[in-house]
Amino acid sequence: CHPGRHGHGWIDDAATPPHHADNRRLRLRRRSGHTGPPSLDQMLPLIEFRAQADLRTFAALGHFGTSAVTALTAQNTLGVQGIHGVPAQFVAQQLQSVLDDIDVHAIKTGMLFNAEIIDAVAHTLGAHSAQRALPPLVCDPVCVSTSGHSLLEPQAVDVLVSKLFPMTVVLTPNKSEAEVILSRSISSLADIVAAATDLLKLGPQAVLLKGGHFATTTADIESLARAHPEISIGSRSENMRILARPSGDSPLVVDVLCEKDGRTTVFARPRIDSSSTHGTGCTLSAALACFLGSGATVHEAVSRATAFTHLGIATASAIGTGYGPLNHLHSIQRLIIPPRSAADPFPLTRMFISANPRHWSDYVEHSFVQQLGAGSLPRAAFLHFIKYATEWLFGSPLT
Repeated sequence: CHPGRHGHGWIDDAATPPHHADNRRLRLRRRSGHTGPPSLDQMLPLIEFRAQADLRTFAALGHFGTSAVTALTAQNTLGVQGIHGVPAQFVAQQLQSVLDDIDVHAIKTGMLFNAEIIDAVAHTLGAHSAQRALPPLVCDPVCVSTSGHSLLEPQAVDVLVSKLFPMTVVLTPNKSEAEVILSRSISSLADIVAAATDLLKLGPQAVLLKGGHFATTTADIESLARAHPEISIGSRSENMRILARPSGDSPLVVDVLCEKDGRTTVFARPRIDSSSTHGTGCTLSAALACFLGSGATVHEAVSRATAFTHLGIATASAIGTGYGPLNHLHSIQRLIIPPRSAADPFPLTRMFISANPRHWSDYVEHSFVQQLGAGSLPRAAFLHFIKYATEWLFGSPLT
């Protein structure tokens, strides 16, 4: 293969993300026998197969994905031109075939299209759960495509809420989908938090309301934090304060996680000026299913899934003339560093911190560092540090 330009790294053309559809499958995945990150060679069959966003995400994260097709679409980066629903009975048969054979560790639903398919899926999963514990279910309530095409029949919304939400571990609507489900508009960050809280009352164990379609700034988050001190700001808890930009007008993407235990977390990341956002919701929810299936907590899974998706957008090449796909393979390629920008001035540092959050936390939350930053470190403690640091560096004590 000839080398192709991809972000700020070089990869084979074969690894360049192909066109893929909006989330239109019910997908399941299980852990493969491979325990470490998959190599590019191991991924080649999937690349050549032109797998869609979810299956590409599963493979990139070292998991084996299976699927039950619920609808076929004719679409490209410009929009959806047509939809052909699969008979509900056949959807149930596909799902049952997988459950009868494979030890499924997580389930993720996407575009379910109509009430009959939703009912068939819920009935099949319910029957399965009567025999053995149902693995974590991530429900991405796909209603409308990026181009505005309806992907869920209006009368199916109530069935989705009543039949599938009670089985769901994490519900992942975007702003438009939350507005459809709750029958109200969302126009502020406070509205997003309130909507996530109300969606939680409909049955899922947790709600991740995605804010990619909503304009938010650092000032908005600071205002929310002052008004609601009980809300955790994810970027702070992840020890990313050192990368915070000083301007209150910094454009951000904000996702709000509400959990049954009463905890609400706001995950904030720099907004990337990119048209490579086709399948963002599919990718995020698929990554979430992978991490939940591997035993992560909901909070940890959301943190890792949002970071994976963010980097997929940051390193993607422009494909098509509309909204192109993400780069799902960034985790298995040689290190790709996003270009430095006003929104992300320290991309390499951010990547290192995101990849090693516990080590970074041990460093920045150490009492010595905290006191040094606050200007309250005793002089004797600082001199003690200088003395032993010098001895370690030069092999002789400071005189």
